[in-house]
Amino acid sequence: MKPNFICRPYRGVSVQEITSPLEGRALRDYLIGRPVYRRTEFMVMVNDGRRAVVQVAKASLDPLFSPVTDLHYLAGPDDVAFVDDDTIDTANATQMAQAAIGSGMSAEIYVVQGRFQHVNFIYQPAPVRVQVIEVIPPEPPKLLEMARKVVDFDEDLPPIELELVPIDLRTLASGNGAAHYLFPCRCAGLDLDAAVDFLDAGPERLEPWTMVGCERSRQIHESFYGVDPEHRIDICPKVINPPTNAPTLTKCCLLERGTESSEGRMVVPWGASLDEVRAALHDLVDLEQAREGMRA
Repeated sequence: MKPNFICRPYRGVSVQEITSPLEGRALRDYLIGRPVYRRTEFMVMVNDGRRAVVQVAKASLDPLFSPVTDLHYLAGPDDVAFVDDDTIDTANATQMAQAAIGSGMSAEIYVVQGRFQHVNFIYQPAPVRVQVIEVIPPEPPKLLEMARKVVDFDEDLPPIELELVPIDLRTLASGNGAAHYLFPCRCAGLDLDAAVDFLDAGPERLEPWTMVGCERSRQIHESFYGVDPEHRIDICPKVINPPTNAPTLTKCCLLERGTESSEGRMVVPWGASLDEVRAALHDLVDLEQAREGMRA
C-alpha cells in the first residue's frame, strides 16, 4: 500500500463493532469464515473506541455475502487514528488528507467519518504540492479558485496542496513609475497613483502609456492602433517565473484551447474551462508520479 491510498469507492470499507481483541491473530480467528458483503474490501474493526484496519479476501464475488478466506492486517490501535468531521467528503483524497493532517494526530492510517457518516481511511497522507502561478488582482485569482474547485470534487486525484505564486500587477506597475498605464482588462483591486486605461475597453486614442500585459495584449494593441505600445511590462507567467522542479500550473494567452506541457509545467488558456484545469492537474500528477518513479 502506497502513501495517500484511500479506498475507491468508499463503500468498499465496512465498519464493525466487536468485543474481541484487535490483535492480528484474534481478528483472523474472528473473521475467517464469517460472511461479508461482496463489495467489502477493507474492514475497520472497533472495540471500545479503539480501531484496527484489515483487508479481506472472499471466497466469491458472486453472491451478496461470501465468507472471508484470508485477511491482511494493515494497522492496529496504536497506528490508527479516528477523525470525526461531518464536513469531509470521504470519496475525495484531498479532503481526507486535510482531515488527517488537520487532526494533529500521528498515525499510519487515519479512519475518517465524514459527510452522511460515510467512512473511509487514508494511509500515510502526503499531499502533492502544486504551485499555481497566477496574476493578481483579483484576489483570490481565478485559476487558483478553479484549481480549488477541481481538487474539492475530483474523486480520482491524489491529495493535492495548492500553493499560490502570485504575479502582482500593482507591484510590477509601481516599480516602473510611469504616469499612465494600460492594463488588459478591468479588475477589482487595481488602484494606482497614476492614470489607468483598459485595453478591453478600446480607448479611442493612442496614448504614450506603459502597457502591463502579455504577448496577446501586445498583438491586440497593434491591431487597434497600428503600432506596439511605447513601453510594455510583460506579465507572462512563463517569462516571469522560470521553471522549477515543483509541479506547476499556469496559463498562457497564446494557448486558446486545451492544455500543453511546457518545461515540466502544465499550461491552460487564460479563459480556461474547469475541464481544462482538471485535465492539467491530472497530467501534473502523472508527471510527478513518473518523476518519483525515476527517483525511486
